[in-house]
Amino acid sequence: MSDNQNLLAGQRRALILDEVRRRGGIRVSELTRMLQVSDMTVRRDLDVLARQGALEKVHGGAVPVPERRTHEPGFEAKSALELSAKSAIARSAASLATPGSAVALSGGTTTFAVAHELLEVPELTVVTNSVRVADVFHHARQAGDAGAGQDGGDAARVVLTGGVRTPSDSLVGPVADAAIASLHFDVLFLGVHGISVEAGLSTPNLAEAETNRHFIRSARRVVVVADHTKWGTTGLSSFASLDDVDTWVTDGGLPDSDREEVGAHLAELLIAGGETPDQRPA
Repeated sequence: MSDNQNLLAGQRRALILDEVRRRGGIRVSELTRMLQVSDMTVRRDLDVLARQGALEKVHGGAVPVPERRTHEPGFEAKSALELSAKSAIARSAASLATPGSAVALSGGTTTFAVAHELLEVPELTVVTNSVRVADVFHHARQAGDAGAGQDGGDAARVVLTGGVRTPSDSLVGPVADAAIASLHFDVLFLGVHGISVEAGLSTPNLAEAETNRHFIRSARRVVVVADHTKWGTTGLSSFASLDDVDTWVTDGGLPDSDREEVGAHLAELLIAGGETPDQRPA
């Protein structure tokens, strides 16, 4: 069987992960039929995903990794997950930023996607504790690319906090906390490890939890950017309740039943892709 050239490796692996999570496990033979690729290609993909800690290989297939509240995947591992969802979320979230405003972006692969969309918004002041996010704006300015302008006049001014680097390439700890606490933002775009009614917003990293608390305190509007797989997930440390969130931008993969539950506890739920936001009555 010839490999399907219409799918990039990252897209194919994202589909594999989605099936593993949705069905609780899948066989190699099923994946070869579904993806129209060779047995060897599927096994290579499973090897890569297993090394990243995204799934667990078993005889003849793969199963989800048991949830560990202290496990923090690296940036590269997370960047291969839910690619289309992150792209849709980023476009919707970026529309909430107005030209000339002060915005903050926490670390994470979804906020990284938001950063690329924010290149189109002129004259922003951007504060971030993410090395990856800062690089997006830095490289755009260098290239004179979208949002930067040829002379850099419309380019975002970027403040990168100091701190200790996490596996997600975020800077956390007392240095980051002090820098964030002294600033004020019009809107915060916040990535999360997990979101639930019981635990609120959570992360596996204790220091990152504290840094995120400072971000939230300094923001006039808190916008969580997280795909549907984050709903019901709980990390080691909670750092905010759902009442602290003004808007959650997610993707259409969130089931209707979950949307109803979210709507009962969250001020605003925005489904990326043009759907009307659900708002909790005042």
